[in-house]
Amino acid sequence: MGSRTIYLETFGCQMNELDSELVAGQLANLGYRFTDRADRADVVLYNTCSVRENAEQKVWSRLGDLKKTKAVNPGLVVGVLGCMAERDGAGLMDRMPVVDVMCGPSELDKLPALIDNAVRTRESLVTADLPASEISAKESALQGGASRRSGTLAAAGDSLEYLDLSRSVSPIDPVGSARRSAYVRITRGCNKFCTYCVVPFTRGAEIHRPPAHIIEECQRLADTGVTEITLLGQTVNHYRFEHDSAVEVDGMTQPQKGRAFRGGHRRDPLAGDRVTTFADLLYEIHERVPSVSRLRFVTSYPRDFGDDVLEVIRDCPRICRYLHVPAQSGSDRILSLMNRGYSVGEYDEFVHRAREALDQPEIGRPLMISGDIIVGFPTETDEDFAETVSLVERSRYKSCFIFKYSPRPGTVAIDKIPDDIPDDIKRSRNNALLSIQNRISDEIGREQIGRTFDILIEGPSQRALKATGLSSRDAHRALGGVQLTIGGESAIRQSSDAVSMVLEHSDDDMVQFSGRTDGDQIVLFDVARDDARELPGSIRRVRIERSSGLSLFGSLLD
Repeated sequence: MGSRTIYLETFGCQMNELDSELVAGQLANLGYRFTDRADRADVVLYNTCSVRENAEQKVWSRLGDLKKTKAVNPGLVVGVLGCMAERDGAGLMDRMPVVDVMCGPSELDKLPALIDNAVRTRESLVTADLPASEISAKESALQGGASRRSGTLAAAGDSLEYLDLSRSVSPIDPVGSARRSAYVRITRGCNKFCTYCVVPFTRGAEIHRPPAHIIEECQRLADTGVTEITLLGQTVNHYRFEHDSAVEVDGMTQPQKGRAFRGGHRRDPLAGDRVTTFADLLYEIHERVPSVSRLRFVTSYPRDFGDDVLEVIRDCPRICRYLHVPAQSGSDRILSLMNRGYSVGEYDEFVHRAREALDQPEIGRPLMISGDIIVGFPTETDEDFAETVSLVERSRYKSCFIFKYSPRPGTVAIDKIPDDIPDDIKRSRNNALLSIQNRISDEIGREQIGRTFDILIEGPSQRALKATGLSSRDAHRALGGVQLTIGGESAIRQSSDAVSMVLEHSDDDMVQFSGRTDGDQIVLFDVARDDARELPGSIRRVRIERSSGLSLFGSLLD
């Protein structure tokens, strides 16, 4: 395997980024090498997303481009991973015969075997000088993966859990050296079945990982120098592990089917020795892994966000005052069509409770909330959109991801709710809401001027990296990391090597660095050249002097 080279490109959410990192580490440990150019690879992998049409269209375009490449290089193996593979199944291979391997998100533990089988088959094809039609290299692990992990007993065969755990002990970091931040998955799948979303069908039912595994993974990451951990889940605050219903196989506790407590802001009556809630998990990680300077989590579901979670965030200083909680619409009628499971009033109530418990700007810890909004959902009227505008104004998001609705194959909405909003109206509403959110973000930024924050320093800013004269691809190559491409752009993770690269290509006495507040606001500031190597991963005090858009600018105080 050592001579085989892989190009891996990722589309979509943070969950997909984590999946790609796990896959990259697994394959690197088996001897595969990575490249940042698809035309130089023996294996090309696309980790796909079905949530947004734009990401999906990019994948189809990439696969189309590979037809010519494969005609010249018949030994090339092409794989499609993730939600598109799970959703489209054999139809994807029929549409794109260039694809040799498909693997759904619940079957990624099988990927190395699938790739190896396909590579060996392709090599046989080339050696025998046979046409592709005579030898098939098709391999897949798709349907059934989600369901085989949907129950406690079925979890006895869940080798996917080993994929998460193996990342934490892997000697190869898939995205570069001196890594400072990392994702840790605490749940898989989703039980919500929003009518616009395909995730429950592609990732399966909600599964909660054992807390001991999660804490162990966090500790091992901390031992390698990670200073910031983000806990991931489709509905992360639904985490709930019932210890007396878990099973153990080969000395390893298995994940269990999610039975989230639907208690609004009330506490789980079974919490304690029998049940580890999300609040319990946050507290345990905070207390047992003290070397992690920042603990974050995404994405939260508003109706079930308990007061116990707010209290843990309030009382634990290293848990960030940042909540990403999608609303999706400000109209009760549209929320009902989306099957979101809460009302606008319940969302407003959550925002009020969160700000009352956590917003403390006087000590440099304002609560920052971000959200998601879909405009142009079927039947959305001007009145519905006006209600969404009102919600965005009230919620005062630090930032908000605003999308035009696009029907997604495999969702309930595409079959039962006709897409009746013209694209020009969707575009107009999208632009109007973006303008409103940009104004709010700018106002929030200006409110921080004169305040002092503890900043987790990430490394040289993008401006400093660009000043080296290197392209983002060349910059990543200079960092010496395994290539991870996200949506067509090289992913440059900050590291000590980034500092070396900037210092090597600049004679300036000061270097612009970037960091983040615990409310996830980006802060840019200058540091002395002589101090630059020691700063990444540390927390330092910065006074904010001005703001521009989503960025704050300040001066290092100590």
